[in-house]
Amino acid sequence: MIQKTISKSTKAAVKKAPMRKSALKKVATKKTPVRKSTAKKVGIKKSTRSTNPAPKFVVQPLAPELSKKDKKKRAGKVHKSVTNREFKILIKPSGLDRRNRIDELSTKLMIFCKKQGIHFTHLDNATTGLRTVYFFDTPNEDLRNHNLILRVRESREDVWIDDWCEVTFKCRARDLGASLVFNPMPTDKTKSRARFKEEILKGDAIGTQRQIYSNNAILDAVPVDEIFAHSLASAIAMFPTLGKLGLPKSTPIDVVGGLKNKILEACLPLGNLVFGAGVQAHCEIAIWMRSVGEPIVGELAFSYHVNDHNRKEAKAHKRADKFFNALQIEFANWIEVGSTKTALVYGKPE
Repeated sequence: MIQKTISKSTKAAVKKAPMRKSALKKVATKKTPVRKSTAKKVGIKKSTRSTNPAPKFVVQPLAPELSKKDKKKRAGKVHKSVTNREFKILIKPSGLDRRNRIDELSTKLMIFCKKQGIHFTHLDNATTGLRTVYFFDTPNEDLRNHNLILRVRESREDVWIDDWCEVTFKCRARDLGASLVFNPMPTDKTKSRARFKEEILKGDAIGTQRQIYSNNAILDAVPVDEIFAHSLASAIAMFPTLGKLGLPKSTPIDVVGGLKNKILEACLPLGNLVFGAGVQAHCEIAIWMRSVGEPIVGELAFSYHVNDHNRKEAKAHKRADKFFNALQIEFANWIEVGSTKTALVYGKPE
């Protein structure tokens, strides 16, 4: 570079004066040790590769709580990814194994809907469905710690379990982005349904609400004898993205809480609610029991599909939100403390 910027005469002078060249070398050699000693003083170390590989999937941080102004601004707006909205209230278990208690709840709901001006079509001859519900996880609850849920539902005809069961793998988080970041879908060869749900729960106070978002892959017909063979490898074979957790495939997985923690669920449809054009919700009561006659908790819920036709029906969505908040106040004496049924199984809030 020096030879390009100086004149020819100067080049000749440099060639005749080897002392300058050696002098330049001396200066260069002096600068190098100075930099090394400075690096030592400030504690700069040569980067080393960690022996522990970083996890391949990191739980996203929670989004900050929205202000009242932002909540008001977003009211009635449904995110483009949402396919279902589900409103849920936990109900105290006392008496839920008696039909007259359910009839009392149903009658109270009909009277309340009339006061609220919400059209409610009651299902008089609805049949109660029975199924067994349980969850799979590792001994350290690695799935739960990463906002992941692996659930099995076994349908029952009377007391008999069906040969086929429903398997759901979901990423459920309080932040929409954190739920969307993980793809729960199974292998391409496996027939499944995708659902992205906005689940609306009771807030800290009765009459308020909060949301969690659930990114679901649902397999409707899995042979009950082919459920996961006690290792993560068998679950990864069905849901490949589980491998992103970076856990050894030999990591054991089993029913959360053991086989005795399987839940018997009785589900009774109550009727349909109409909130506006294209926004009609299915309402039901689900009762979780350890065994027949031993209720753990109930869940009063209503839900509806969201599609391109009703997504922008802001008035109807607002009406559903308002109804849910008022429903909590009406059923205040019935409400059980807690967040979701899944949280009760794990013993951790959502």
